Amino acid sequence: MTAPRRALVVVDVQQEYFDGLLQIQYPPREQSLANVVTALEVAAAADLPVVIVQHETPEGAPVFARGSATWELHPEIEQRIDPSWKRVTKQYGSVFAGTDVAEYLKSEDVDTISVVGFMTNNCDLATAVDAESLGLSTEIISDATGAINLANEAGQVSAEVLHNALMVLFQSNLAAVVTTAQWSEAVKAGDSLAGSNLVVSAAQGNEAASA
Repeated sequence: MTAPRRALVVVDVQQEYFDGLLQIQYPPREQSLANVVTALEVAAAADLPVVIVQHETPEGAPVFARGSATWELHPEIEQRIDPSWKRVTKQYGSVFAGTDVAEYLKSEDVDTISVVGFMTNNCDLATAVDAESLGLSTEIISDATGAINLANEAGQVSAEVLHNALMVLFQSNLAAVVTTAQWSEAVKAGDSLAGSNLVVSAAQGNEAASA
């Protein structure tokens, strides 16, 4: 099997998710942040392309307002940025929408994106969906991402339940779901990481439900 050509995509590791309205609840945000830092260090050591993404909205918006304190990248990320890394801002969920990230990845011969950052339930999901249509494989680093508690007219769900459910969803069709430790070992070895598929996941789901 040909070794994957990976890029690490760091999605919106901004102060909003630590100090703002959208604070990450699960996994604990400081643990997720530490794992993002580890992934950056592994990527740098392996000379992988790195994309640093920052969400922004107009001045005065309640979240991610350009120039506001919560728009800033977390200092643990900002202080580690290498000038050779790709930096982009975005206005939509997917890192590909309205940006040149897809073109950049193509120029680097990337065939696999490794996603860390926030949120599992929004931008990470949108990015994985778009990656499929672009012919890119996706890896989701489960303990370097995170979700928030949600409640609305349709019901409510805790961040833990939401995050874990989405990991099952990703693995079933959209991505290979791994821990930071598993991803790090795969990068060092040049190994691919495999997801499941919808047919196998459905069969296993039926078996689990009837047990």
